Amino acid sequence: MISRRNALGRAGIGASVAALAAPLLLAAADLSVPLRSEVGRPWPYFQPTEPDEPPVLAPADALKSFAMAPGYAVELVAAEPLVQDPILIEHDGDGRLWVMELPGWSHNLAMENSLEPVNRLVVLDDTNNDGIYDKRTVFADKLVLPRAFKVLANGCALIGEPPTLWKACDTDGDSQADTKVKVADGFARLGVLEHGANGLYWGMDNLLVVSEHEWNLAYKQGQFVTVPGLRRGQWGVTQDDAGRIYRNVNTDPLFVDNVSPTYFARNPDLVRTRGLYENLVDQEKTNIWPAHPTFGLNRGYRREVFRGDGTASYYGGVSSPLIYRGTRLPADVQGMAFVADGATNIVHLLRLKDDGQGRMSAEDYYAKGEFLASTDVRFRPTALAGAPDGSFTIADMYRGVSQDGPLQTDYLKDYITKRGLARGVGHGRIYRVVHVGNDGLRSPRPQMSKDTAAALVGHLSHPNGWWRDTAQQHLVQRADPKSVPLLVKLAKDMKADWRSRLHALWTLDGMGAMRADLALLALRDAKAEVRAAGLRLAESGLATGDKKLTNAVLALASDGNWQVRVQTAATLGALPDAARTQPMIALLAVRGDDPVLVDAALSGLKGGELPVLTALAGAAAAPKEAVAMLAGALAKRRDAATGQQLVALAARDDLPAPVRTALLDGLALGFAGGAQTGGNAVAGGRAGGNIPGVTRQRGGVERFALAAEPAAISRLASGRDALAEPAKKLLALITWPGRPAPPALPPRNASEEALFKQGQAIYVEQCSGCHQIEGQGQATVAPALAGSKRVAANGDVPVRILTNGLEGKIGLMPPLGGAMSDEEVAAVLTYVRQSFGNRAAPVPPAAVKEWRLAFAHRTTPWSEKDIDAPQR
Repeated sequence: MISRRNALGRAGIGASVAALAAPLLLAAADLSVPLRSEVGRPWPYFQPTEPDEPPVLAPADALKSFAMAPGYAVELVAAEPLVQDPILIEHDGDGRLWVMELPGWSHNLAMENSLEPVNRLVVLDDTNNDGIYDKRTVFADKLVLPRAFKVLANGCALIGEPPTLWKACDTDGDSQADTKVKVADGFARLGVLEHGANGLYWGMDNLLVVSEHEWNLAYKQGQFVTVPGLRRGQWGVTQDDAGRIYRNVNTDPLFVDNVSPTYFARNPDLVRTRGLYENLVDQEKTNIWPAHPTFGLNRGYRREVFRGDGTASYYGGVSSPLIYRGTRLPADVQGMAFVADGATNIVHLLRLKDDGQGRMSAEDYYAKGEFLASTDVRFRPTALAGAPDGSFTIADMYRGVSQDGPLQTDYLKDYITKRGLARGVGHGRIYRVVHVGNDGLRSPRPQMSKDTAAALVGHLSHPNGWWRDTAQQHLVQRADPKSVPLLVKLAKDMKADWRSRLHALWTLDGMGAMRADLALLALRDAKAEVRAAGLRLAESGLATGDKKLTNAVLALASDGNWQVRVQTAATLGALPDAARTQPMIALLAVRGDDPVLVDAALSGLKGGELPVLTALAGAAAAPKEAVAMLAGALAKRRDAATGQQLVALAARDDLPAPVRTALLDGLALGFAGGAQTGGNAVAGGRAGGNIPGVTRQRGGVERFALAAEPAAISRLASGRDALAEPAKKLLALITWPGRPAPPALPPRNASEEALFKQGQAIYVEQCSGCHQIEGQGQATVAPALAGSKRVAANGDVPVRILTNGLEGKIGLMPPLGGAMSDEEVAAVLTYVRQSFGNRAAPVPPAAVKEWRLAFAHRTTPWSEKDIDAPQR
């Protein structure tokens, strides 16, 4: 993180950018005619040699660097100076392209991020409708490291400028914002751009999804309000035709939400959230194929992980997923997933598969070769967006640097410096993806700001998903009563495409005009995706005791489609408390070994878990998955009487051993606060960390106190059968009168408490995306911090890891020395060392300064062997 005292002044950064860009500034591309990449180039393509100092290429020459899958090409539709440093894009309802420009990122040779207000949101327009942008208007400028925006329907836009989310509006029609109102605080922290709130993606259910953040947005009665969510994803959000949300993390390209985060956020006692953010791509079964050697990565010094030709075989920093729902590209890629990997200069294509039951998976579309690969190291695709003409659009920041400066290894810094890659800022290109066989299939330019209600409702039947999504958003925001009967008619039209009916239903819901008869019709729809939506739309009727809706919902518990059954499990939580228990028992007795369905059901059982657990544990064929998760949720609540009852239940020798194992495992998981590794484990921080209205345990997990020693559990722990190990794990988490207590943490003094609180805020924003909110880590992404010996080691060990980085079995922990001050390092380490059950001493800033200087000679991240070796 760059302190304000170290940032250049306003004139300084202007001079800095000009000095870097002027020697390399190129004349704007002549776009009076479309410029297109070469079609028919050998594919897959590879260029084995690279210049020592890769030059800035003119737009026309940059097009020559592209190798694309057979039949595909990109057209240049905007370039500098019309667009500069683009990081995010979105087409508005009139076909204009909005672009977030970030010249303040890595703006000088030191690759620092400026905290000066030099960034902007601009609007590009194609005034003669030739498919090429020719007009630029600055909608909002003087922004400090903005990281998200969302175009609205009324000349307004949401802008995420840490730490504030704004709504800015143009009230006089000149496409320049003249009002700005705060929507919410707490929208990310200034500093490292790689982590923190982003997205603002308007989903089909009218929830605006914020990736890597604790809350999302809902649009209610003309206002945007925050709603609790769970921190998932890293950079980018997209959806498919059914409204399923997809995100990513920089090491894994695609995750899906089978269940909306709003369900999991309603129960803070969940110990797991399967069905939310499910990884779709097996790391061992996906490869990338760059068009040139790619040693310019953070771990480029590890030559053994590269192919013999110098190419990386795995993503360098994947982002910006896009489910393609357009019409201009061939049918075989419609519904497939594109992702950008700017670090290796590619756009990768994944084949998205549905097993027919709503269970999604993904794999590489091509066994070898990339959809788009460039030999130009400065091609940096930062965003992909569906377009009104049926194609999709790529934003290219066109920089030599792609890794955020504070997270660079010394190796990468040196690599960049020697090759002059930090020079040449101020460029940017926008491309349209086309297929040579479909050149004439462009849709007419939209004019949704002027469309009547009838025209907007008509767009819900458009074959291009962009039109349907955008029309729905306009209808919801406009809230014109004239559109309601038209929407009702479409929702009832069984001859209409199921996607059109789905949009009509969600549009009515977003307008507050949903009706019980429409929900009932949706519950009986032949299409599973519509039935699943109908379940969600019926929930308000369940809460008020509507018998017809209730009976129709209960009938879907045995639906033949997995996605419908999972949604039924989640929707049952909307029943009145007294009416939930028996349907939950009936569903879990049959489907209680499906982890996704189990967690969806438990999300709606807050306070009602015990009778369900008691019934299931005593069943002849008890579902072990459900038993374990129910026990975990009850244990996490840490109620004294319930905890005593649960331990006694696990001690019953008349229960089958597998059921007792499930009880023991679940209790241990719950008493530990839900901190488990692997899978899509825990809704952390009592379901999501800093969620409004949800609290976290302070400073780690305390042993759960029983009235007396559980003798039966102690006997199990001393045995040799399969119950011994889970019994030992449980005993480690409980105590009773007379049992020696573990050493208590000394109370923190005022300065240590301030560090702890500061560290908690930093951890949630910058660290929890990988290590998770309760420090439990993620398989293949980041190790657990809970119970970590390195976290609790002598102070120099965690300081060395944080400031120099660590190369581990899972991957690289990037160095954060350039991103954090001594005080910030001390704060986050103090928090981690005294949270998640860890009991190590606070770390003072003075010690961080001393250790940082002592190991300043280190130029590469530590290996596990080196970091664990005693220091002499």
